[in-house]
Amino acid sequence: MCGGALREFLDLGRQPVSDAFRAPDATDEEFFFRLAVGHCTECTMVQLLEEVPREKMFHADYPYHSSGSSVMREHFTRTARHFLDCELTGEDSFLVELGCNDGVMLRTVHEAGVRHLGVEPSAGVGEVARGKGIRVRTAFFEESTAREIAAEDGRADVVYAANTLCHIPYLDSIFRGLDAVLTGGGVFVFEDPYLGDIVERASFDQIYDEHFYFFTARSVAALAARHGFELVDVERLTVHGGEVRYTLARKGARPVAEAVGALLAEETERGLTEPATLDAFATRVAAIRDQLIALLVKLKEEGHSVVAYGATAKSATVANYCGIGPDLIPFVTDTTPAKQGKLTPGSHLPVVTPDRFASPYPDYALLFAWNHAEEIMSKESAFRASGGKWILYVPDVHLV
Repeated sequence: MCGGALREFLDLGRQPVSDAFRAPDATDEEFFFRLAVGHCTECTMVQLLEEVPREKMFHADYPYHSSGSSVMREHFTRTARHFLDCELTGEDSFLVELGCNDGVMLRTVHEAGVRHLGVEPSAGVGEVARGKGIRVRTAFFEESTAREIAAEDGRADVVYAANTLCHIPYLDSIFRGLDAVLTGGGVFVFEDPYLGDIVERASFDQIYDEHFYFFTARSVAALAARHGFELVDVERLTVHGGEVRYTLARKGARPVAEAVGALLAEETERGLTEPATLDAFATRVAAIRDQLIALLVKLKEEGHSVVAYGATAKSATVANYCGIGPDLIPFVTDTTPAKQGKLTPGSHLPVVTPDRFASPYPDYALLFAWNHAEEIMSKESAFRASGGKWILYVPDVHLV
């Protein structure tokens, strides 16, 4: 990001594209890359060391739908209402969302009659958003896209991105685009997984092909300053296993909230991006791998039935790093129709419909979708009532 030297601290091995689910009879060769993570010795940005071509990850068949979780639907409704109350108050306000997915956030903005545009490279989910009446441009956001939007629609009061900016290696083009499309007093608001939570919880499965950067307040402040912007606010979020919402404005355009200084001070006190901290995180990750494999092998040897729950993108990291294949887990259940009947990337676990989970209930269920644990466990209370136990691996391997 700044040209500084990168120091590798974690290698999660040979990994596939996390959402490249395969038909059981597919014969084409799978794409793999080395999933390694490093940090910049200058600006402290943490990032992947190998970049996966964006077209391999975000395309017409991209299977993830943001509306699939009631928790996330509520989260994005609150986010939209915040923008409507605090930022989109002018007569002709305009909001642009990067990576709008199926329109879960923009739907509220649309229903309020506020001008908006979603920029979504994955045509399938973008078409779902259009079906809700949402304006969507099928494209990757970059400087050229932003200039076209500004010419056609005018400048935006808010540019928003959720779980999207961390996907984009070419941040220089993004910020030139922001400069072109934002009004003078406009804000860029984005939320992404927070390195502080990943390190604290050892949630190593947050690291996969789509997540290229792992932000902190310090690295975001450095990123913003390089491009004439300023970090003016931060907010800790509980969704997706712990995120931070960052608000950026042009330098001097807005006062800097006290929360920024507080989070910067906390990161310094924790030594969050110090080599010793990151090396200790890597050691914990290796221990979790060893403990999880040992538990699954032990349960199999004892004759227990074990399945997996939630064919998430991040489960690709766990399954492939830990070597979890059909010999240990016969299938993973998932509610996403586009994934059902296919095999998980790399590990080739069969993805089945949710009804298989209760036909009959297994003895144990490995919860890949741990960031939705409360919602899932409430929904699947009959599993616990039958004597079943959940296997979780964040922040360590344990049973619930």
